Amino acid sequence: MTRHSIHDVQHPTAENPDDGIVASAIDLTKVYGSKDNEVMALDHVNVEFKRGEMTAIMGPSGSGKSTLMHCMAGLDAPSSGKVMVEGLEVSSMNQKQLTDLRREQIGFIFQSFNLVPTLSAEENILLPLQIAKRPIDRDWFNQVVKVVGLEKRLTHRPSQLSGGQQQRVACARAIMARPSVIFADEPTGNLDSRSSREVLGFLRDSVRDYGQSIVMVTHDPRAASFADRVLVLADGNITRDMQHPTYNEILEVFAGDGDIDDVSKYAASTAVPTVTEDSQA
Repeated sequence: MTRHSIHDVQHPTAENPDDGIVASAIDLTKVYGSKDNEVMALDHVNVEFKRGEMTAIMGPSGSGKSTLMHCMAGLDAPSSGKVMVEGLEVSSMNQKQLTDLRREQIGFIFQSFNLVPTLSAEENILLPLQIAKRPIDRDWFNQVVKVVGLEKRLTHRPSQLSGGQQQRVACARAIMARPSVIFADEPTGNLDSRSSREVLGFLRDSVRDYGQSIVMVTHDPRAASFADRVLVLADGNITRDMQHPTYNEILEVFAGDGDIDDVSKYAASTAVPTVTEDSQA
């Protein structure tokens, strides 16, 4: 397979126009186990993720949604097929190339926040840039901090912050580096309804106002309703591709599914308000 450097990325120009696709999976498979214990987590998946769009990935437990995101982000290697990010074949990269890719092209937001407990909020936000020895744009930093509402919490350590504030630090850390795409794994899974709404609003606004591309795995249909697009997986296959679905339309997809009770209970417990035209204004 052809090896690529992160610095081979061709930014859109008149000679090399942007095709609007920031990442894609081509005939992607992921198999766990062997012989009688073989499990096909991804079954020849083909999907493209558009630039400047927020995509939610949903599905019952074991559907392959987390596996798809992990393969797309270079956190797991597919059994076959290709993963492309900004024209680079992620699935053929060695560990050093993957490290460079994650530093320069990919941002992460995890359910468990993954903040360094001994660092302040500001230090956590800037840590990836400092590790990569990249210059810090203070104007951009101030803008990001203002958007996530952390101006008065920058000197606080994670233990001094609420769950919602910690997740906003994680969001700011992810967008600070201006990555091509951010992968978010259940970003509101540990948050209450108010904090969930704040984090989802920030993610949606980062797409709308800054052209950020976001791929989010979630169990929560209300969280998914914030997205421009919702993919539904089952048995390693994409079974639905929905554009701007409402909360009720997302719930209908799971009607009759064995996990619908779990989905409904999850939605009721988190109770993030449904996105409407008024709330998006």
